[in-house]
Amino acid sequence: MLVVISPAKRLDWTERNIEETTPDFLDDAVRLAKTARNLTLQDLKKLMSLSPDLARLNRDRFRVFSDVPSTDVTRPAALAFAGDTYLGLEATSLDAEEMAWAQDHLRILSGLYGVLRPLDAIQAYRLEMGSRLKTRRGKSLYDYWRDQLSIALNAQAERVGTDVLVNCASQEYFGAVAPKSLKLRVVTPVFKEDKGNEPVIVSFFAKRARGAMARFIVQNRLSDPADLTDFDSGGYAYNADMSEVDRPVFVRPYGLAADGS
Repeated sequence: MLVVISPAKRLDWTERNIEETTPDFLDDAVRLAKTARNLTLQDLKKLMSLSPDLARLNRDRFRVFSDVPSTDVTRPAALAFAGDTYLGLEATSLDAEEMAWAQDHLRILSGLYGVLRPLDAIQAYRLEMGSRLKTRRGKSLYDYWRDQLSIALNAQAERVGTDVLVNCASQEYFGAVAPKSLKLRVVTPVFKEDKGNEPVIVSFFAKRARGAMARFIVQNRLSDPADLTDFDSGGYAYNADMSEVDRPVFVRPYGLAADGS
């Protein structure tokens, strides 16, 4: 199976002694970076609801974004993103065989790079998929990417011999995957916290759990969606009564630590 996750706003730019790969949509990333480079500071601030300091930071990032980046300005995607999902994924602790499997089966959806493999070299950036960045293809990044993400995921699924995609991305990012062009069965795990009444989704915990689910899939080399129900990281347990065929629900007592204690 394939599994997709979202990127993160926060980055960890620690140097890594690991061989990087070239993103499939690097030309598109360069094109989008050039478009963003032409925006004023105020435009960037408005585009992504940034503070003045963050707007300046990202303006400067787009200004130095390179067509042919050297390794001193890039980092492998799964190790560079540092948000809640990546606390669950813990990519830095995957061993070489696990990372190799992830390279074939894990994909990161990106507003700038489209689809990334874990070891794809990225430059520091922030460009959320929901951004209404105007390009020749339309008024938003959804317009820009159109069917390209679905086509890329279909092709990778064919290469690894699967027809199942596990969606551990946010709606903002998975919404860019055109459903009519996607030829895969989509399974979307849901993570809820039990506060004593009806279990609810808490965004912070759900993001981390989606990363942990991706890690679970990678470490166990899963191919059968039925095996997702064994996931118990962080104290979650599969709830059959709340689940649907392609929407497995996992619930845990509210307030547990990341290790389930």
